[in-house]
Amino acid sequence: MTPSAWNVLVLAAGRGPDDPMAKAYHVTHKCLVAVGGEPMLRRVIRTLAGHPDIGSISVCIERRELLDDALGPLAARVSFQPTQESAARSALAALKGREDYPWLITTGDHPLLTREMLQHFLTLAEASGADLCAGLATAETILARFPEAQRTFLTFGRDRASGCNLFALMSPRALVALDFWHHLETVRKKPWRLIGAFGPVALVRFATGMLTLDSAFALASRRLGLTARPVLMPFAEAAVDVDKPADKELAERILAERALPA
Repeated sequence: MTPSAWNVLVLAAGRGPDDPMAKAYHVTHKCLVAVGGEPMLRRVIRTLAGHPDIGSISVCIERRELLDDALGPLAARVSFQPTQESAARSALAALKGREDYPWLITTGDHPLLTREMLQHFLTLAEASGADLCAGLATAETILARFPEAQRTFLTFGRDRASGCNLFALMSPRALVALDFWHHLETVRKKPWRLIGAFGPVALVRFATGMLTLDSAFALASRRLGLTARPVLMPFAEAAVDVDKPADKELAERILAERALPA
């Protein structure tokens, strides 16, 4: 499958008035936090808009005027989508009834996203033959670059991996995964409960160290009635989103390194 263009949904909802990032940096919304001198959502949109395989870009956020604040002139490049009670419900509402697949889903707190990361992910997703792909980086990839990184890793046999906030929905069948995701959002940082949601076989294999990454996606595919596959990202930065001040400091250090002459 070689689509002429990908549609993109960027999930950029805030966390309410008590969002620690917004409060810490005196902005009204997390996506307005400046990383490397500009709102991180603007960095995400600029990267997406600059990729030749990206078509439409929609941003799911509470109010349209937040896009104007965050994006400036780039706001004309995106469509506004209102938020729902969860990220998964927001994505479902935005994609309901759409037939213009494939769709890429990412987040507004991913300021280190690059064209190279996108190209790698989109190319492998297109070649996967799957309904749904999720971007992951292994612990080895992340810790080789950031040995002091504090990450939540899911363990699959000998492998550990962390999410990269990159999801490819290649067909409408992938929407069932969004509905399932809604019910998992409260346990996504709790590996036992997360794995247990896929049934006793998955839980036993996880407990005995026999649940490999490939077998985990095979079990998920059977549970959801679709084909789901991982896309391993060779970029440690792909797993860095900005959820706390330490993440912001790391992202700014990486951006400063990128700006240095080769």
